[in-house]
This record gives sequence, C-alpha cells and structure tokens, in this order.
Amino acid sequence: MTLVRCPWANSSPEMQNYHDHEWGVPLYDEQRLFEFLCLEGAQAGLSWQTILKRRDNYRQAFCDFQIDKVANMTIDDIETLMQNPGIIRNRLKIKSVINNAQVWLQLSKTQLMVEALWQFSPKEAIKYAQHEAIPAFTEASNKMSKWLKSQGFSFVGPTICYAFMQATGMVNDHLSSCFVFDAK
Repeated sequence: MTLVRCPWANSSPEMQNYHDHEWGVPLYDEQRLFEFLCLEGAQAGLSWQTILKRRDNYRQAFCDFQIDKVANMTIDDIETLMQNPGIIRNRLKIKSVINNAQVWLQLSKTQLMVEALWQFSPKEAIKYAQHEAIPAFTEASNKMSKWLKSQGFSFVGPTICYAFMQATGMVNDHLSSCFVFDAK
C-alpha cells in the first residue's frame, strides 16, 4: 500500500522523512522552537529543502541553537559565518539569528517563551483537502508576527510565522488525505 503524503513532501527522501516525522508534530521544547524560528527566517525567499539540506550546518554554526550561546555571538562570529558555505550567507539573516536569541533571552526573564508562542495557536483546526487551499499566512500568524516584531525580533513576517506554526504543530496543515493528518 502506498502512503498518501502532502504533495510537497514527495520531492526527496529528506523531505519525506521531515514530513513523516517532524512537520506538524506539536513542539514544546524551547531550544527546538528557537531553532525552527531561526530556520524559517533563513528560508525567507528560498525553499525549505534548501534549508533542510543545510540544517546540520546551521546547528554547528549556531551552537546547536543554544539560545544563550547564540546571544553571545560577536561581530567576529558574524564574519566567520559569512564565510561558511554550509549556511545561507546572508548578513541580515545571520544577524537576525543572534538578535532573536538576545530578544528571546530578555523575554525569558519575565515569561515562558513556549507559552508566549503557543498562545497564537488557533483553538479550532481547519481541514484542507487540497494543497492550494492552504494559506501562506493567517490572522493567527499575523498576530504572532506583530507581537514578535513589537518585542524586537526580526525575520518574523506573517508568512515566516505561519511556516513556523506549521512546522512546530501549532497548526495541523497536513491534508486530510495525508496518512499523518490524524496520526499526530
């Protein structure tokens, strides 16, 4: 029997594995949420497959996304990262990861970031039968984006936030025909 997956997942074995085991699984680990927020920001203007192929390089370059270590990265670290062919060498995106770690740490002094982010998860799920029906952003991702920007985060537009919400299971955008839809 052939498994029916969301159409985007069939482009490579890596994408299938990501789809089957990670995408849309509710995630409550602070460090992993930070990682996904950073990787979704890195994806801006690119495909997820491009970032997924470089994820291990990103983990190595950004101290496995340990928020306190990333927050302490310096201008010299940025220059080193700009020479790293294993990541997207976009200065603004690299600086954004460091900035976002600093903001995250500051906010963590007064609130739980997991709760702060999950508050934007819609209470009712929407089922999609066709990939084309899935929006690029929603009212919830707009609200998340506005809140993150108001706190000082960067590379967190509504589309990036929605991709983040999809990846971390804040929304379940597996198609209703996908074998994973009810499994998570």
